[in-house]
Amino acid sequence: MRRRHLPSLSGLHCFEAAARHLSFTRAADELSLTQSAVSKQVSHLEATLQHPLFRRVRKRLHLTPEGAVYLSEARKILAQVEMSTRYMQSYGVESDVLNVATLPTFGARWLIPRLNGFRFKHPSINLNISNRAEPFDMQKERIEIAFFFGHGVWPRAECVKLLDEEVVPVCAPSVMEQTDVNDPLALTKMILLQVSTRPEAWHDWFEAQNLYTEHSYHGPRFDTFYMALRAARAGCGVALVPKFLAQEELDEGKLVIPWPFSLNSQDAYYMAYPEHMADLHKVKSFTEWIKARL
Repeated sequence: MRRRHLPSLSGLHCFEAAARHLSFTRAADELSLTQSAVSKQVSHLEATLQHPLFRRVRKRLHLTPEGAVYLSEARKILAQVEMSTRYMQSYGVESDVLNVATLPTFGARWLIPRLNGFRFKHPSINLNISNRAEPFDMQKERIEIAFFFGHGVWPRAECVKLLDEEVVPVCAPSVMEQTDVNDPLALTKMILLQVSTRPEAWHDWFEAQNLYTEHSYHGPRFDTFYMALRAARAGCGVALVPKFLAQEELDEGKLVIPWPFSLNSQDAYYMAYPEHMADLHKVKSFTEWIKARL
């Protein structure tokens, strides 16, 4: 796109502020500009987009349908600019940022406890940790370390195996007391809690015991194991989860295993990092720290 067809950051800022306040005057006050300047920036933006962004009804400002759509996009653009700017500002002679992506529940339950002390050992490395449940391109996303569950293969990356997975059913003690569990199929009476990233989990667990139930795919569905664990603790049903993720609740008696069959997953948890970054100080320091705590 030619530069003259691209909006300015000033225009985006003026539009976002005016849309948030539904007032050019209040937007001008916030941005330390005149009301006329804000109005002019918005007009330029409307001319570039070839769509009206605001309309006046009884002297009050309202977003048009096009304005509502563009507001969402403008906020994403401004947030990305801010994030990228802060990302670059954090680099320096004595400081470096290491971008780490992890599975949500794995990060909270396994990774975070192993980071204790890292900052004191490596004060020049600032960790930037985010949740990623779906596959992504490490280079495009500027991720230097990724924790994932799979076969141990990541394009153009070195992978380090961290641990295998043993999957078990868990539920609240009160739910267990209400159900006579004399065989695995009795668990279907408790409500099977589903996890979106493992749609075949219950089917595989029953199949491994030469059992079949039409309820394998039925039940409330959650995005993460953490949500499923919380639902199980609340008595909403029985969740099928990696045992190490539920170990804290099992040790405390907040969750119990209603049927003593565990399924060993064919996949495992891995740590990956780009091959060309293997010798970078920040990457090497972090991977060695993690490997020392396996």
